[in-house]
Order: sequence, then structure tokens, then C-alpha cells
Amino acid sequence: MLRDITLGQYYPAQSVIHKLDPRVKLAGTMVFIVSLFAFRSVEAYIGATLFLAAVIYASRVPLKFMFKGLKTIFLLMMLTVVFNLFLTRGTPLFHIWFLTVTREGLETAAFMAIRLIYLVIGSSVMTLTTTPNNLTDGLEKALSPLRRLRVPVHEIAMIMSIALRFIPILMEETDKIMKAQMARGADFESGNLIQKAKNMIPLLVPLFISAFRRANDLAMAMEARGYHGGEGRTKMKPLVYQRRDRLAYLLLLAYLVVMFFINRIGFFAGLF
Repeated sequence: MLRDITLGQYYPAQSVIHKLDPRVKLAGTMVFIVSLFAFRSVEAYIGATLFLAAVIYASRVPLKFMFKGLKTIFLLMMLTVVFNLFLTRGTPLFHIWFLTVTREGLETAAFMAIRLIYLVIGSSVMTLTTTPNNLTDGLEKALSPLRRLRVPVHEIAMIMSIALRFIPILMEETDKIMKAQMARGADFESGNLIQKAKNMIPLLVPLFISAFRRANDLAMAMEARGYHGGEGRTKMKPLVYQRRDRLAYLLLLAYLVVMFFINRIGFFAGLF
């Protein structure tokens, strides 16, 4: 399960998506997420599916690797679907014991499941095709106007970059600790929910100790190298928009326009 977490991991490849400016990929991810919640129709989700499929194909990231991250949100997705399915009022369709499934609940549950799946996959495309350093530079550059309001943009971007970088490291550390504890007779699977929570204590304690040790080592390394924040720092590879980046912005604008119109048309409106 821990190896299924793809957030923070980078998949090296020679693709158009990898070569795009990180600011373009950040904007594209935000536009895609907003479109999932702003447009609610069958046509809109068909358009979002085609757009996401085209981006995944252009990224040259294996499809199995892209969908691997969905295993980590399976429980959350099932809870969301169940709550929306049985707790949404509307036109009754059928009954399961004392619970009633409504037409509106079925529609809401389907849309919420699709949103969660596309949200994870869309975010994974950005992290899998962008190195943490480029993602930090892109985020800092995109938020640079906030410096006039005395917002610590560089520090915020650095914190997010360190968090993304440490996610796969901590997952690997957790896997090692879990295997070591299981070799010593620890059981993380059997028992009820309370017993499972108690069984996690031998795993969490060394994991927290390891995390604090890594954080202390990182702080000492940054201090030893003379790090004093982002004021006056220069970039080895400054971000400069290329022709492909401007074309990508135009494609994002075209995607929004198309999504708006197909959401208004509603060919399948009579089915839901």
C-alpha cells in the first residue's frame, strides 16, 4: 500500500509535458480541478476525460503507474460514495433495508467518485512530470506578486518542496520499519479497529524519531551552507517562457471555453 503513493515522485521521460514550464503545469492543474467542480454534466466530464487522457498520453508516463495512486484513496472514495448515495434526498429508486437510494443521490455519488479519481490523477500528472526543484521555482515565480504584501513566497515554496520531497522518503522509511517489526513478530493486520491502532504504536514511534532526525540534519545542512532565506538569491536556471508554454496556455483557454459550451448544451440532460 505504501508503495502505491505516487505523490511527490518524479518519473523521468522525454515528453512535451516534462519540458513545459512548471508554472504552466501548475496553472493547468488548477484549471483542470476548477473545471471538475464548476461544470457538472455528462458532456463536461466526457470533455474532462478526453483532456486528461490526452495529457497522460503526451506525458509518456505508464498508465499503470498513473493509476497506482488511486489505491490510497479507495477507502475515502467509498465513504464519499456511500454517504452521498444514501443520505441525499430526492426521488426514491429502491430500498436497501432501512436505507433509500434516490436518483439525486446516485447522480451525486457518481459525480463525486469521478471528481476524486480525476483530482488524484490530474495532480499526479503534475508531480510525476516535474522535479521538486522545478516545482518550487515555478510556485515561487507564480506567487512572486504577493511579495508586495510581505508574504514569504520563497519560504512557502521551499516548505512545499521539502514536503513533496520527503513524502516518498518517509514512505520508504515506513516500509522498512514495518518489515523490521513484522520480522520481530509484530502484527499490523489482525484484530479490530482499536487493536490495529494499538499495533501501529511500534511503527509510529521510530517513524517520528526518524522524521525529526532527518529534519534536524536538513536544518544543519542548510545552516552550514549559509542559507538565509530567499532575499537576494539567484537561480542557476531561471524560468523563461518558451513558445510551447504559450501554446499550452492557449490550449488551456480553449479547454475552458469548450467545457463551458458543452456544459451548456446538455445532450444527455434527459438521462439524469
